[in-house]
Amino acid sequence: MDAGLAFAIAGTAIVMAISGVGSAIGVAFAGQAAGGVMTEDPEKFGRMIPLIGMPGTQGFYGFLIGFLVLNKLNLLAADVKIPTLVQGIEIFAICAVVSLVESISAVWQGKVAVASIYMVAKKPEEAGKALVLPIFVEIYAILGLAAAFLLLLAVKI
Repeated sequence: MDAGLAFAIAGTAIVMAISGVGSAIGVAFAGQAAGGVMTEDPEKFGRMIPLIGMPGTQGFYGFLIGFLVLNKLNLLAADVKIPTLVQGIEIFAICAVVSLVESISAVWQGKVAVASIYMVAKKPEEAGKALVLPIFVEIYAILGLAAAFLLLLAVKI
């Protein structure tokens, strides 16, 4: 296997895996908090669902970025595009940096979701406001996705 292709595939694996791990941690934080709240009041289950799931979006973003790389290399078809070593390293670097943005934002979004869950526990009527708080963290995850998309467009293979 060419070194450029190996770097590009490694970047793809990294962005998919690390983004997913960050999302799993964020969702776990929120799920634990929601579980505690629902032991006291199971009726709040519906209000907890969006707050629990929100940190999971970064895992989807990482998967999407990985899919974009696979598509760019045409790895899902018979005519694979082989990147040069420099192009492979560029793709690897984009994926590595964006995987950090996605995973770190997922963990912190999970922590903000925990605060929102406790807010809903004490004041259920404030569920709408509680949902807005983790959205602020989501903005940076979306910016990471957009940056990866634009940077991958700049890599000409």
